[in-house]
Amino acid sequence: MDLAYIPSPSTGVINLGPIPLRGYAFCIIIGVFVAVWYGNKRWIARGGTAGTVADIAVWAVPFGLVGGRLYHVITDYQLYFSEGENWVDAFKIWEGGLGIWGAIALGAVGAWIGCRRRGIPLPAYADAIAPGIAFAQAIGRWGNWFNQELYGKPTDLPWALKITESANREAGLYHPTFLYESLWCVGVAFLVIWADRRFKLGHGRAFALYVAAYCVGRAWIEYMRVDEAHHILGLRLNVWTAIGVFLLAVVYMVVSARVRPGREEIVEPKAAKEAADKAAPKADGEDADVAEADAGDAVTDGLPDDRKDADVSDGDAAHDADNGAGSAAKG
Repeated sequence: MDLAYIPSPSTGVINLGPIPLRGYAFCIIIGVFVAVWYGNKRWIARGGTAGTVADIAVWAVPFGLVGGRLYHVITDYQLYFSEGENWVDAFKIWEGGLGIWGAIALGAVGAWIGCRRRGIPLPAYADAIAPGIAFAQAIGRWGNWFNQELYGKPTDLPWALKITESANREAGLYHPTFLYESLWCVGVAFLVIWADRRFKLGHGRAFALYVAAYCVGRAWIEYMRVDEAHHILGLRLNVWTAIGVFLLAVVYMVVSARVRPGREEIVEPKAAKEAADKAAPKADGEDADVAEADAGDAVTDGLPDDRKDADVSDGDAAHDADNGAGSAAKG
């Protein structure tokens, strides 16, 4: 008898009249909003302007979705192009199937386009949004829970995931690998936040740390999964991908730290220029006052001593006359 387990939703879709609301899509959308919101906070803290992260996300998110779907369809082509399958299903993204490797790769292309349009260095932008992407992945993984997919090997642990029977799966209790990855991504996000504050990471190194840390977790979580996948030398394709991407991220961190140490002082030139322009009028006014005072002193300094005394006496006499006139008026 199973005393404890994580139940799966009876359905991943709620119909509001003719409009289907899918849990998988909701998780993706919420994750994107969290990534943009938190990325915007970090960008402002780095000296950027509000709204820049969202403007660039308009390019990055669509590219990322396309890249994630392409990676999934290419690496699992048998699900859509083998005998008896319908290739049209390759476009049904709401049924699940986004490869993070393709999403990050093509999403980076979209972000690069957005950054170039605003004159922003891509590495600085990537550092700002890195923890937000990890949080977004943590939220997005719950979409697999709604679809009852990407679970692990059978288990009798108290936190086992209960899967119901369908045409493509057997009922039973399995490792909730979606939950493992979700929790791992939360840990990765906090790791990047801590390391960024502690070591002042810059020039893309915070993003590289996120990539490397995610790959470590993805490798062992991927090894637990039982869904169909291509294998190379006994390991799943995504395990090899995680190993390769991890090595590239580590190499980038090491080389970048040597070539471009420290952190960017200016991440958004436009914002820095606007701040300088706002401070310029005040500075100009202060300089004019100082110059006027210096000019007066120079004129006085150029007079003979007796003339200076005369000016002082004239001033005192005028002051006394004013006081006398005032007293007479009061009388």
